[in-house]
Amino acid sequence: MKRLDVLVATCNSGKAREFREMLGEDQLAWSDLSRHVGVQTVEETGKTFRANACIKAAWYASLFKRWTIGDDSGLEVDAIGGSPGVYSARWAQRHDAGQGDVANNQLLLKQLEAVADAERTARFVCVLALADPDGHVILTARDTVEGRILRRERGGNGFGYDPLFMIDALGKTTAELEPGVKHAISHRGKALRHLKSMMERIGIL
Repeated sequence: MKRLDVLVATCNSGKAREFREMLGEDQLAWSDLSRHVGVQTVEETGKTFRANACIKAAWYASLFKRWTIGDDSGLEVDAIGGSPGVYSARWAQRHDAGQGDVANNQLLLKQLEAVADAERTARFVCVLALADPDGHVILTARDTVEGRILRRERGGNGFGYDPLFMIDALGKTTAELEPGVKHAISHRGKALRHLKSMMERIGIL
């Protein structure tokens, strides 16, 4: 069977690495935006993960005339009203507190200083959208993983908020998990398996 040629619409090196580890090459021939230096990016104006995933999938599919997977994901912390949410990657920047993973984590810890351990519940959310080469979004998949936010970072794997996100059932943060274990339980791993299952069901794969 011919492999489907798919673009994963991300410039995030951490996300690209996880897709590389999870997708393999048995059914899909794929690449990410790191191969398209200087390409015009699309503004993520959506108010939900699904909206942003669809914006990215449709934009890059139309631009490159390829099947495209758009990903939008982030962290929802209950004690701060579900924030940072769709602004997870730009949380510190939105508060004039720097930018990047280190700044985002430092700001989150500061915001939760007075929050009791039992109330630091949170979840990672991932929505994937698949667009055809004409830019029409035909499938979306959403999944989550529940956890809580620690008071200090643990672990050197992963990226983003992973060092702060504790999975109590495993006794580890997502930054302490080996890739195979993380992908089995993560929001992105579960959403990708759901998406591929739907693609198989309608005959794309």
